[in-house]
Parts: sequence; structure tokens; C-alpha cells
Amino acid sequence: MTKLSVNINKLATLRNSRGGNVPNLTTSTKDIESFGAQGITIHPRPDERHIRYEDARDLKNVVTTEFNIEGNPVPKFIDLVLEVKPTQVTLVPDAVDAITSNAGWDTIKHKDFLVDIIKTFKENGIRTSIFVDPNVGMVKAAADTGTDRIELYTESFAETFAKGKKEESIAPFVAAAKMAQEVGLGLNAGHDLSLDNIKFFKEHIPNLLEVSIGHALICESIYLGLENVVNMYLDRLK
Repeated sequence: MTKLSVNINKLATLRNSRGGNVPNLTTSTKDIESFGAQGITIHPRPDERHIRYEDARDLKNVVTTEFNIEGNPVPKFIDLVLEVKPTQVTLVPDAVDAITSNAGWDTIKHKDFLVDIIKTFKENGIRTSIFVDPNVGMVKAAADTGTDRIELYTESFAETFAKGKKEESIAPFVAAAKMAQEVGLGLNAGHDLSLDNIKFFKEHIPNLLEVSIGHALICESIYLGLENVVNMYLDRLK
């Protein structure tokens, strides 16, 4: 079964919008895990507009499943990850002012940079994953960085799928997944996956280890309830 890691950034956004500590991320994390999620993802950004760096420290001893910290490996982020030592770190090349992640790594251009950072994390017992577009060349080159896994950036899939072009939407991701298997990389996926498209994606992508879902899952939970939505994802990922 593909594991579900719930990204709780949107809960932090809601908390920060009012001040105080509602919703409480510690309580939410415990609840989400009790509902059946197999992981928790956070993506702290330099301006801390949703997840704060201190949240990562607070959650270190709360998460009992897989703990995944995403982010651009600037010095402050690297120091945080080495301090917290999550199960997995996912490296994302997002700009400081990016609203959300919008591109994968150029694993050829940034190979040397990634090699050094990944080596540091792996020496500290942290599994590494790097965010990549569904491009077989970028996937193949990712293997040369020493990373354990890649995370396929799925926005293009979601947009094309929503237009009813199912086969067109999934084709580049199938090719990328096959290349990942060929070069010995574990495979994750995330960004714009939802209850509408997750089952189709899962059924067509071989050896999909984990999906990280936040925005859609939290939005769907407003109508359907968080426990119900987590279990709906788990059912679709069987």
C-alpha cells in the first residue's frame, strides 16, 4: 500500500491567521495519526508564514509515524533538519517569495550542490528525497546525487486530469516512475493530488511508496471531516 503523509501546513496557516494556538498542531498531529495516516509532512519557509521552525522542534517528539520535513536547503533549513533528525528530508527548490512549490530540481545543473547536501543528511541517518518534474532525464540524473528517493511534482498531472485528458495526464509520470525504478530510486509524489485524482494516479504509477497531501486534504475536510477524509485517501491508496 502507498503510504499517506499528511502535510499540516494549512493547519498552521489557520492558526497563524488568528494568533494563539488554535488549531493546536500537536493535537492535530496526534489525531491525524490516530485516523490512520502513516506520516506527517511540514514545509517551513524562511518567513515562517505557516509552519514555524519551532513547530518542527515541537513535533519531533510527537510524530510517531514517518516525519517528513520539506524545504529549500538554505543554511537555516539544513541546521533545523540536522537538529530535528526527521525520518525523511525532501529538498525543494522553492524561492523565498514562492506562494507554493512550483518546480522540481534541475538535477544536472545542481548536481554538485545536491551531492554535498544529501551526503550530509545521509551521514546523519536521515532519508533523502528530492523534488523533481516528470522528466526522465531529470529522474535519471537524480540517481547521481546519491538521493534515496525522488518526489514527483504532480501539478501538471492534476491540471490535465481535471480537463478530462486522463491518459495524457499520466503518461509522463509513468515514464518517470519507470526510470526511477530502473536507476534504483524510491518514488514519492505530491502537490495537487486530491480525492478526485489520487486513485487514478496510484493505479497507474508503479512502486509508488508515499504521497504527501496537504492543501486538497484540508480543504476537503472542511466539508467531509478530517477523520473521514484521511480514511477516504487510505482507501484509494490500497
